[in-house]
This record gives sequence, C-alpha cells and structure tokens, in this order.
Amino acid sequence: HVSRMIVSGAWPAGHRLPSEVDLVDQLGVSRMTVNRALRELVAQGRITRVPGVGSYVAQEKPQSTLLQVGILADEIRQRGNAYRCQILALEQQVAPVGVGFLLDLLPGEVVFRTVCLHFENDSPVQFEERYVSPRMVPHLLEQDFTATTPAEFLARNVSVDQIEHVVDAVMPGKHLARRLAMSAGEPCLLLTRRPWIREHPVSVVRCWHPAARY
Repeated sequence: HVSRMIVSGAWPAGHRLPSEVDLVDQLGVSRMTVNRALRELVAQGRITRVPGVGSYVAQEKPQSTLLQVGILADEIRQRGNAYRCQILALEQQVAPVGVGFLLDLLPGEVVFRTVCLHFENDSPVQFEERYVSPRMVPHLLEQDFTATTPAEFLARNVSVDQIEHVVDAVMPGKHLARRLAMSAGEPCLLLTRRPWIREHPVSVVRCWHPAARY
C-alpha cells in the first residue's frame, strides 16, 4: 500500500506517512505487521523514520548499476563472428504456477512463451526460455521474428527500470545437453533475469550457456 502511494506520486518525497496506529486502522492488520513493513521500506531506502516524529517518503536518490544486459547477437557480431537464432517455440499458454508467481499473474492467466537457440559460427552458445507477461507486452506474438529475436525486440522497445539477475552453475539435462552439443559431464552457466517496469514484472528468462563457450 505504501509503495503504491509512493510510486503513483500520491505521496511525494517528504510526505509524512500516516502513523502506525492509523495504518493499522486503515488496513486492518496488526501493529507488528505495520512496523515490520515500515522497517523493510526503510531498509529499501523508500522511507525515512525520525524517532518520536514520524515516517516520511525518502528523497529519490540517483541509482546506477554495475550490470549491463547486452544483446547476445550484438556481442557476437562485435567479435567478428556470424550469429543466427533458431526459434523453437513462440506460443501462448496458461502460466505454470511458478512462472505465474514470478510475474504476479492470477491462477489461470495466460503467458507468452518463447524458446530460442542461439548460434555463434554455427556452434550453439545459448538456450533461452522466456516467459513474458501479456499485461506488460500485449503485442509480443504479433511481431515478425524472422529479422529480430524476442530478446532484441524487448530490449529495444520495453524500457525497464529494475532487473533481478541471478547467476548459477548447473548441470544440464540430457535434452538440453543435446541442444547445446555438450559432452557428458560438462556444466552450464545459467543466467536468470526478471525485469520490472514501475514494480510490475515484465518477464522471466533463463539462459543456459555451455561453460566452455561463454
């Protein structure tokens, strides 16, 4: 509730929040829940608390990141190598439970799914599975992906303001290992990304790379 009021602009920087007692009355939750939520908002830098005075919307701070999410096709071409993409799936389906949770979708809502295999000089270097929220990108499946990829389209047409980025080392299953032309026992680098626009998740994508080729 507090985050929505801040993001919407209803509570600008410096605005004094209702007291804990007022929030308990308004929201019908316990004092402990309100106190914990406010402490978490302080930790996130969204609000500041002055003991004995009250809580205020924090001044917006400039943010930067050490992470740059590049476009794989551009990276490969910049190395002077040939790039191509094989689209294995481009479909609409009922969101799997885990995906629906990550994209804030209701049970039974549909999601867009794309699966791509990326090549560098005819060697597979990335298997990409992406789920996209139709709420955020309603016209995704109407695009012509013969000249571009879903990743390129989203990077150039959807301006996200926050990205969750997780890096893992995993062993691929047999099907994935075959797709990536990997030998038995070779590990993968798995990159998982979830971008947001104004606190609304846009997509969740998992990219598997043969460790020896990334």
